[in-house]
Amino acid sequence: KDDDIILDFFSGSATTAHAVMQLNAEDGGQRKFIMVQLPEKTDEKSEAYKAGYKNICEIGKERIRRAGEKIANEIDESNKQLELGAEPKPYPDLGFRVLRIDSSNFKDFYLTPGETSQESLFDFADNVKEGRSELDLLFEVLPKLGIPYSAKIEERMLAGKKVFFVDGDKLAACFDANVGSDTIEEMAKAKPWYAVIRDSSMADDATHANYEELFRTYSPDTAPQVI
Repeated sequence: KDDDIILDFFSGSATTAHAVMQLNAEDGGQRKFIMVQLPEKTDEKSEAYKAGYKNICEIGKERIRRAGEKIANEIDESNKQLELGAEPKPYPDLGFRVLRIDSSNFKDFYLTPGETSQESLFDFADNVKEGRSELDLLFEVLPKLGIPYSAKIEERMLAGKKVFFVDGDKLAACFDANVGSDTIEEMAKAKPWYAVIRDSSMADDATHANYEELFRTYSPDTAPQVI
């Protein structure tokens, strides 16, 4: 149907994604695809390997990009030959996101007293593993709140700090450093369904203490969380 989600657990070179995009372009459908593929290595003697595609996933991503470009070019050509008064053909959604399965972004702090030393307590000052980005944190939060990975993500600057707004105002999330009450107040005034902030992001104890109170004041229906 024209609004189906098509799932392919063995997507290979992403033939299914190409077909879905093409069909949307032909009939104006709003179908979405989910492609799943293990990163199987390409043969070192193959043309794909020599062209820089070290695994099958890389081939699939490139095919989706090229399919999108081809569809856009075809629509451009078609719109150049419109009859007088005809409406130009719209572009389907040609975007896609690539997600890779990994361990949690958060350190495992479930230790017994005997497993903990005085020195190791300093490791607990930040509960996020090294090398993890803001988007890594955001995408770990999304499924826990029932928000699809395909949701629109917008970045806004609130009192000098970057805040992610997801699926409209469904989620407001901030992972910047030294976030003060002024930023949290602006987040609350946006009245999101959910608000998420990183524990180590808060500038001081006063910000910690005021976090939930600011939401109770400006947006009592918001569910604020700290990660």
